[in-house]
Amino acid sequence: MEREISEERLQRYFKITGEALKRLEVVVHEKSLLGVVARDFLTMARSYFEDAKYYYEKGDYVTAFAALNYAHGFIDAGVRLGVFKGEDDRLFAFG
Repeated sequence: MEREISEERLQRYFKITGEALKRLEVVVHEKSLLGVVARDFLTMARSYFEDAKYYYEKGDYVTAFAALNYAHGFIDAGVRLGVFKGEDDRLFAFG
């Protein structure tokens, strides 16, 4: 059982989540109710990603890792809900 977050693991998650954010497509009309959900999920994902960078720079790898997981959770939830298009199973949970 791992008790620490390695630099290597953290960098891998930064890369995956960063790429997912860049490739993410909103696929619902922005003024619809689902558009509001999509915008909120995207805002939360980006905010948590920025939080992860902040904690990483402070040397707090555990909190950075947690923030990355929250960021990716919002991304995957949006894909599963159908408000984001995400077809690469390396980056997105779908199905």
